[in-house]
Amino acid sequence: MKYNGLSDSEVIESRKKHGENILTPVKKKTWWKEYIGMFTEPLIVILLIAGVLSIAISVYDFYNLGHDWKVFFEPTGIFIAIFLATTLAYIFESRANKAFNILNHVNDDETVDLYRNGTVTTIPRKDIVVGDVVIINTGDEIPADGNIIDSIDLNIDESTLTGEPLCRKSADPKDVDDSETTYPSNRLLRGTKVMEGHGIMIVDKIGDSTEMGKVYEQSQIDNSVKTPLNEQLAKLGGLITKCSYIIAGLIIIAQLTNYLVFNEWQGWIPFLSQFLRTVMIAVTLIVVAVPEGLPMAVTLSLAYSMSRMLKTNNLVRKMHACETMGAATVICTDKTGTLTRNMMQVYKTDFFGKDEQYKYFLEDMAINSTAQLDTSGETPVVIGNPTEGSLLLWLKSNGIDYNKLRNTKTRTAELPFNTERKFMATEIQTDENERILYIKGAPEIVYDICVDKNESKTEEVNRLLAEYQNKAMRTLGFAYEVIKEGKTHIKNNRLSLSNLQFLGIVAISDPVRTDVADAVKEVSDAGINVKIVTGDTPGTAKEIARQIGLWDNSIDNSDNIITGPEFAELSDGQLRERVADLKIIARARPLDKKRLVEALQANGEVVAVTGDGTNDAPALKTAHVGLSMGDGTSVAKEASDITIIDNSFSSIGRAVMWGRSLYKNIQRFLLFQLTVNVAACLLVLVGSFIGTESPLTVTQMLWVNLIMDTFGAMALASLPPSRSVMNEKPRDRRSSILTRAMLWELIGVGFIFFVITLGFYWLFIHSDIDSLLQLSNVEIEARHTITTYDATLLFSIFVWLHFWYMFNSRCFETGESIFKVRMSKGFWTIVMIIVLGQLFITEIAYEFFNVSPMIHTTDWKFNPTGTIDLLIIISVSSIVLWIREAYHILSR
Repeated sequence: MKYNGLSDSEVIESRKKHGENILTPVKKKTWWKEYIGMFTEPLIVILLIAGVLSIAISVYDFYNLGHDWKVFFEPTGIFIAIFLATTLAYIFESRANKAFNILNHVNDDETVDLYRNGTVTTIPRKDIVVGDVVIINTGDEIPADGNIIDSIDLNIDESTLTGEPLCRKSADPKDVDDSETTYPSNRLLRGTKVMEGHGIMIVDKIGDSTEMGKVYEQSQIDNSVKTPLNEQLAKLGGLITKCSYIIAGLIIIAQLTNYLVFNEWQGWIPFLSQFLRTVMIAVTLIVVAVPEGLPMAVTLSLAYSMSRMLKTNNLVRKMHACETMGAATVICTDKTGTLTRNMMQVYKTDFFGKDEQYKYFLEDMAINSTAQLDTSGETPVVIGNPTEGSLLLWLKSNGIDYNKLRNTKTRTAELPFNTERKFMATEIQTDENERILYIKGAPEIVYDICVDKNESKTEEVNRLLAEYQNKAMRTLGFAYEVIKEGKTHIKNNRLSLSNLQFLGIVAISDPVRTDVADAVKEVSDAGINVKIVTGDTPGTAKEIARQIGLWDNSIDNSDNIITGPEFAELSDGQLRERVADLKIIARARPLDKKRLVEALQANGEVVAVTGDGTNDAPALKTAHVGLSMGDGTSVAKEASDITIIDNSFSSIGRAVMWGRSLYKNIQRFLLFQLTVNVAACLLVLVGSFIGTESPLTVTQMLWVNLIMDTFGAMALASLPPSRSVMNEKPRDRRSSILTRAMLWELIGVGFIFFVITLGFYWLFIHSDIDSLLQLSNVEIEARHTITTYDATLLFSIFVWLHFWYMFNSRCFETGESIFKVRMSKGFWTIVMIIVLGQLFITEIAYEFFNVSPMIHTTDWKFNPTGTIDLLIIISVSSIVLWIREAYHILSR
């Protein structure tokens, strides 16, 4: 039947009246409520309370120390530092959430086939309007609510709305008993899925007015999956937190003991002031030590990877898939569209009938089909099954209009294709009241049920099939039967035959993608095994495998290939023993792929699976990472974790590279953060036993936390992927994220940084460098504080040492020179922020951070001595980088 659909003007009018086919998201908290929520973290609350109390003490000092406003600088600096750290954390978290929001619009951009302006076309589902005539096929997700106007064996999964797994639907309500169903049998609802059959529907409700819209809750990113990375970081974070609390307790004891031993008792107010400062230092150290940047580093890495992976044709649908893909050890791939171009084209037709039967051969191609051609553009585009579409393209190239053949016939019954029967059948009635049955499907199956077989024809058919299949071509067999008056051959989804005549064979080629061989080699060299699972014949599968480098015909590979029936005969134990050697499963049935995945997982493999059909959904759901194809069914996409938009195996290789690089980035941030933690904790702890003042003040430690944790997470989480990770073997998912090399480096470097800064702290405590020789031993022993300028030098030494070490962390385990490793724009942006921020603190906001300016004096005159000191610190601390470069050269 011919459908015209809406015209362009009718579409515009309908959209004005009814709106767009989009579900309105649930209203979120306002930004300021989310921002205020950032200040409710327990440690931040403690710091805020301590800050308020320190203001009270500053008020007391103000009235007892000559109304000096400088006493308010430190508490003000604390509040500024807390504000900066919290605000930046909010900004970065918001940025990550925005990067994730793309996932909430995935369904809106998926395409649907429909009639518009008298022709078939494809549009995003969000552009559907009320009145559209939509084509639905097996595997599709219904894009809006509407009524069926034509259907063939239509079965719908309505479990998303009613819990009913399968409901029979029909254009004629009389065909189905509605007495026990939730919705009428001629009604289709948004979000439900076509499990069998096909049909046409006319849309009457879209967007929020649909049944799904009425109960819609905003889609959220699936971050409930606890990956090994999440578990590793949670355990590590818990251990660090416990250690930081112990160190904080020791600092309080040491500081108060020093105060009581080296100072005369001056009353409770000064003691409470010292106690409060000590508690603030201890709490701040916990803030610094606890790697709250870890979750943000993971989030930012995932957000960065997800947004950038989209540019490489990998649409990540579930957050954990980014990381898990990097640990994959096996990829089970289908053939069509992934290894091949999925650009089906008729290679050759072999007609076996009589001349007067040739018209039936052409009609079988045109009528016994669910495909359409979109001819609105310069080049016709196949809508529907690519194999069936190639037949329509062949007809068009031979000057035959398939629509004319269809429009002069009336379909009276259909038997849809399924993987069990491996053919489809259609009954039609012509204008001359002739009734014909057409069959199309697997040639060996179709030929076997025909009555006109003979030995010579059988030999010729088998020869042609072997020839085409050895060239990795898909073959279709065609047959017809003229139906006698008063009879029907399709009834109750069953087929009866009496005089089926074989018409011929069509060979359809689908060339291997030019980039697949290199892509397969890349993942194979990366230690990942590739297995082909296809419904094609063993000959076709082996030829494709040979072309992409997985198969060598010159050696005995009999143990590396199995067919679906042979696969089914293996027990679970036998399969687990043999599964590692298998490279090809040919003539695979729907559940074979799922069983293969389960067997591999039972052997400890991390399995990624590709699929595009509804029958692939169980395997996609079972795999560690399910990879659906961009032109796959909605059922397959919903079951998957990543959608490969361009269907290319090369994109799968890039997903592996991104996954491995993401894990490396998190390791680098962890190395950098924990090195800072080791140095800071040891410095403040040991310093507390040496002097009455902490080596680093609260505001200084908050700044260190800001640049080394928040900014460090940003810098190292947004690094671009490196192809060098593809030269490594897959990591063991059960191993610790802290490798032996990382432990040695963070302990060694952290301890060295601690010794360097502690050495300067001890020197500053016991002397002014200019008057060292003028002090007696008693005076030296009595001195337990440092000058403001000394504190500035110590603070600068600590920050610049770790600043340069950030570059080393970037290059960790790359095997490359720092000058050859590619940095992202984000990394260099963070570098500039840290440099300018450090100069701002020491030269402008110095009074808030208990330091003094170095480049100028307090009356804003140039200070050559301080400038030289700063340049010496920056240049000498860069030895961290040069030592790494020297080691790199020597190790090569």
